[in-house]
Amino acid sequence: MLTAAQVLAQNNFGDTRTGGLAGPMGLFLILVLATATVLLIRNMNSRLRRLPDRFPQQGPPATLDRADAEVVDPTEGTQAQDSSTPAPTGRQQGRNG
Repeated sequence: MLTAAQVLAQNNFGDTRTGGLAGPMGLFLILVLATATVLLIRNMNSRLRRLPDRFPQQGPPATLDRADAEVVDPTEGTQAQDSSTPAPTGRQQGRNG
């Protein structure tokens, strides 16, 4: 009859010699990932150093809304329509629901 120490001491994991390549392969993958991470960090730092300290202030976007602008309806050919009424704002538009 087996004692508790003998049961716990048994190797139930099979032959451990066949997986002898797992340790070196794991070390190789860790080194490759660490090298790639270091190279990516260096590349990112060099790109950040090339950026200017401050970016120029951007003005408001150029608007195409002029008083003399004409809106052409694509469904009616080349007839021009007057666009004297502005587009409705958020308060003027009705909400669904």
